[in-house]
Amino acid sequence: MKETEPDNKNARTGPHPVVLAPSLLAGNHAALGESLAAITGAGLRWAHVDIMDGHFVPNLSFGPKTLADLRPLAPALHFDTHLMLSEPHKYIEPFARAGANALTIHIEAATPHLETLRQIHALGLRNGIALNPDTPPEAIRPLLGEVDLVLAMTVHPGFGGQHFIRGVLQKIETIARWRERERLPFRIEVDGGIGVDTAPACIAAGADTLVAGTAFFASPDRHAFCRDLFTGAAIPPPFPVP
Repeated sequence: MKETEPDNKNARTGPHPVVLAPSLLAGNHAALGESLAAITGAGLRWAHVDIMDGHFVPNLSFGPKTLADLRPLAPALHFDTHLMLSEPHKYIEPFARAGANALTIHIEAATPHLETLRQIHALGLRNGIALNPDTPPEAIRPLLGEVDLVLAMTVHPGFGGQHFIRGVLQKIETIARWRERERLPFRIEVDGGIGVDTAPACIAAGADTLVAGTAFFASPDRHAFCRDLFTGAAIPPPFPVP
């Protein structure tokens, strides 16, 4: 199940309109349904779901049952599911059955990357490859023709609320140049420390998919947050804002 792209012909970063995907990790875990309602209520179409196993990263988060329970609450929302797992290939089918729209795996994980990416596609989902701040972009280059999304982590994965690592911007620029040169269709996503002050630089570098957790859920006015984020990036928001 693939999402319908928002219509934003003024987006200036590659072949895709810019989208904002609030991370449920930063929401209230005792009321995740309310977090979904906050996302849809702000006019957004994506939710980022961080899956952590306590091994690949030093934290635990959600499992397939959580995703399956959330899916009926927001049937039209694109669940952008980020597998921070040591062996993600073992969980592709459970998360597909649970209602994920897209599954992103890490290049640093001990997994047969190409086979896993193709398995995700075979199940009708979009796929993605993620790389940590210290991983060079060359590590994922052989897979770029196989993916729908590249996730450049702008913090070290595991916990929300970290400070943005500006050194990743050069990596984003490199990946964006490869995308343009090879005419590849993948999105470039950034995750970690994304807010009104950091989103413009990410978009200028070539990112078109912004994961904002703490900044979105901590905002007292989420419509204003979305408006300010896109205004700061000098592009109109891809949704109506009051």
